[in-house]
Amino acid sequence: MRRILLTLLLAVTTLTLSAEFRWGPTVGVNVSTLSWKQDLVETHCLPGATAGLQGELMIPGIGFGIGVGLQYQMNSTSVNFGERPVWSTDGFGKESLRFHTLQIPLQLRFKYTRLQGLETTIAPFAFAGPTFSFNLGCSNGKMLDLPAGTVDIQVGAGAELIQHLQIFGGYYWGVSYQCVTVKLDNFSARPQGWFVGAAWLF
Repeated sequence: MRRILLTLLLAVTTLTLSAEFRWGPTVGVNVSTLSWKQDLVETHCLPGATAGLQGELMIPGIGFGIGVGLQYQMNSTSVNFGERPVWSTDGFGKESLRFHTLQIPLQLRFKYTRLQGLETTIAPFAFAGPTFSFNLGCSNGKMLDLPAGTVDIQVGAGAELIQHLQIFGGYYWGVSYQCVTVKLDNFSARPQGWFVGAAWLF
């Protein structure tokens, strides 16, 4: 048993030491909404934006690796609080909410590079993993309380061009709530939406 564990540890150490780490700037856009715990208010998608740094640690030969980042994200949604007297009596109507967060995505990545030399021009990849978001504030969100942070799950795919430019897109959904209304403390919402982006890795 010890020999097996030592062999596995040596293999993991060797692969990690041979892994290639790259990083660079990333930008993107998203279209997001809120999934409320109860269907009390009308909610619509609005566009938002993302910018920051993205890193990638890939193990040569097998195509697997880890993605990590540090990003600012603004995701927006339109909520018609004026539908309910609990908020309309306070003067709230159809509000465009803009959530500002600092995000740390952690992804398991797979990049297909056995394309007989074509991978130096284009290499497809897929990724999935959690994103840890820290709430910085919400514009037009006086009716809301925000937790310190939220956790999302991201899945997506893309392609790497000329070994540097990555174009990608995917979907994310919250596994914890992003906001809760002040007056109804059990009325919370989780984020969800689509995103596309680009990164240049050095």
